Amino acid sequence: MKFDPVLLAPRMEPMKAAGLWRDETVDVYLQRALRDCPDKAAVVAYAAERGAPQRLSYRELDARVDRIARGLVRLGVGRQDVVSFQLPNCWEFIALSLACVRIGAVANPLMPIFRQHELNFMLGFGESKVFVVPKLFRGFDYEAMARGLTGSRQLVVISGDGPDSFDALLLRDDTPPLQGSGLEPDDVLLLMYTSGTTGEPKGVMHTSNTLFSNLHAYIERMELGPDDIVLGASPMAHLTGYGYLAMLPIILNSTTVLQDIWDARRALQIVRDEGVTFSMASTPFVADLCNAVDAGDSTTQAFNKFCCAGAPIPPVLIERAQALLGMRLCSAWGMTENGAVTVTEPARALEMSGISDGRPLPGMELKVVDANGHTLPAGECGSLLVRGASLFGGYLKRPQLNSVSADGWFDTGDVATIDTDGYIRITGRTKDVVIRGGENIPVVEIENLLYKHPAISAVAIVGYPDKRLGERVCAFVSVKPGAHFDFAEMTAYLERQQMAKQYFPERLEIVEDLPRTPSGKLQKFKLRTVAKAFGDAD
Repeated sequence: MKFDPVLLAPRMEPMKAAGLWRDETVDVYLQRALRDCPDKAAVVAYAAERGAPQRLSYRELDARVDRIARGLVRLGVGRQDVVSFQLPNCWEFIALSLACVRIGAVANPLMPIFRQHELNFMLGFGESKVFVVPKLFRGFDYEAMARGLTGSRQLVVISGDGPDSFDALLLRDDTPPLQGSGLEPDDVLLLMYTSGTTGEPKGVMHTSNTLFSNLHAYIERMELGPDDIVLGASPMAHLTGYGYLAMLPIILNSTTVLQDIWDARRALQIVRDEGVTFSMASTPFVADLCNAVDAGDSTTQAFNKFCCAGAPIPPVLIERAQALLGMRLCSAWGMTENGAVTVTEPARALEMSGISDGRPLPGMELKVVDANGHTLPAGECGSLLVRGASLFGGYLKRPQLNSVSADGWFDTGDVATIDTDGYIRITGRTKDVVIRGGENIPVVEIENLLYKHPAISAVAIVGYPDKRLGERVCAFVSVKPGAHFDFAEMTAYLERQQMAKQYFPERLEIVEDLPRTPSGKLQKFKLRTVAKAFGDAD
């Protein structure tokens, strides 16, 4: 695969000179663990359909990583080839990620919610060499779906029983030892798709240097160390899961405890049994934990730090987390393109997390500009720009979409204010994306599919407020004369289009006409005003 991370070269010399890019891959930290604490628990994986968790020490994890790496080579995977895996939170996810590093391949995690519509595009666009799926997860047959996808690539099935099973292909013990070098720090480490406004997902490229510069700064800000036990309940195929719940514990030589299906009561039992001290996820996870404790469950004093990103944290949730969980809830803002750019330090969590989205991590700069690109003073609202060490390498095959100026500023598409101490507050989004429970909803993609329905003449997707998830999705639709369209038909149609159900709108509003300017431009702000009442009424 030919990658084009054009945003790296201008930063290489200054970032390395400043010590922000350390020229290390994660394998450096895995080897340190093998030297210093080989028998320490690296991964503890809980599965809802299995009783006892699977436990792997660093020594055991390394042995499996080595086997998987040799197995991938045997399948023809070479340097900068893409290995895609659509997995829940499991030890295989982490081992595959590390195996890719060991042979110089590129990890491409894919969310379990994706179905044929999304996967056919992502696997084809990324030229995936191997695709790893579970046989079944949450009652869905991933193997059957994978066999029905277009394109040619090697399928590997976890818990499969045929010749293409994970055990048969990637855990063999008769493959030759690895030869050659692994991933270099400036090679593309990670290909992760993010929803945008173009109608198709964009492939974000990160290197070890871009991603790990962020993780080191985050570790410092959140005051994390080797004794921390990290709960990995947020999906690992998001950057939150991959970076902060899978890679970060290895950097620390600490332990990550995985939960594959979210259940707050089960999570609290895991917290008590494993001595969990820290986690990161979107706000609904914390709200569910608070509700469970309020209903009679218990937590521990050790589990006292949690970082929330994806949407502003309601102040009432910060107070509940402190009162019910004894937890400091730290706010953060970031993107797949940058990782967590701003984070509120634990010492100021109660004071600042409810009114800000944190301040920049070391190595990152922010500014707010007006429509003409002029920097605005503190407190004024404008477009948020970011530049620095953790900025991605660019969008795969789409450098024209990188949105980076000649002097390195990336247009985030968000609207924000910055105070005199550097704390930001996201006040809106210029990009057309709804964020539901920390998950970006690809608005344009849903609209494009609905536009193809024979009854629809016009459609607009907007978000409306929800107390638990932050936002839900509403479809405003104009119907052709004499045609019929209702909520049941909408969901049935999107199912026929094989779109992930998590992207389906929760509400449908049939309107005579969509509001437009005299020139015909859709006025979504008017629809958002209407939709806001739906949330206020709930």
